[in-house]
Amino acid sequence: MSERYHPGDRVRTSTVDPDHHTRLPHYARGKSGTVIGSDGVHPLADLSAQGIEQPQQVYLVRFSAQELFGQGDHTVTLSLWEDYLGDE
Repeated sequence: MSERYHPGDRVRTSTVDPDHHTRLPHYARGKSGTVIGSDGVHPLADLSAQGIEQPQQVYLVRFSAQELFGQGDHTVTLSLWEDYLGDE
C-alpha cells in the first residue's frame, strides 16, 4: 500500500460527523495539520466497529494547540486514518 501523504505535507481533517463510531476526535474535525510520519497500516476503526476489516494507512499528524483549541503554545500529534484526511 503506497502512502498518499509524506512528512511535511499539510492536510485538513474531514468535517463529517458520522452517526457511527469514529476515531476522529470532534475537536480535530476540519482542522489543518502537518504530516510528520506514518503510523503503519491498520484496519479502519470506523468499519471495524461494524465488523468490516478494511486496512488503510494511518498517519501521524501534528496540530498546533491554537488550531485545535484556540489557545496554547504547544502541539498535539494524532494518529489518523487516511480516510480522515484531505489536501489542504
